[in-house]
Amino acid sequence: MTSHQTTQTMKPATAAKKLGVYLEATPAEFQEGVVSRAELNALQSDPPRWLEELRRNGPHPRPVVASKLGVSIAGLARGGVTEPLTTEQIDALKQEGPEWLLKERATQAEVRKEAVRIKERNAARAERADRD
Repeated sequence: MTSHQTTQTMKPATAAKKLGVYLEATPAEFQEGVVSRAELNALQSDPPRWLEELRRNGPHPRPVVASKLGVSIAGLARGGVTEPLTTEQIDALKQEGPEWLLKERATQAEVRKEAVRIKERNAARAERADRD
């Protein structure tokens, strides 16, 4: 019996998500093909010019926009941001500091603080359980 090693491939949408880029802004040959694990690794380790440009200037997908603004994806939606944004547009939003953005950043900070508190509480419980 011989085992055949099949090449693991993914759809362009999955590869774009893993690369942190907006699929519709990628070159046509990327959008129309399939991406192997080896190709994805090569793109991550030695990104071509188009990938560097997309990562630098966008348009960026919602998870990247949310991260750059310091809010959740749901916070973006509540703020009315549903389209991909360029780095320039993100910087402009940061400069303007609309009320929704300030509110969502405060909410996100509270969520992070609560997550840290819960993690510390659980670690303390685990430590007590280990001692008992």
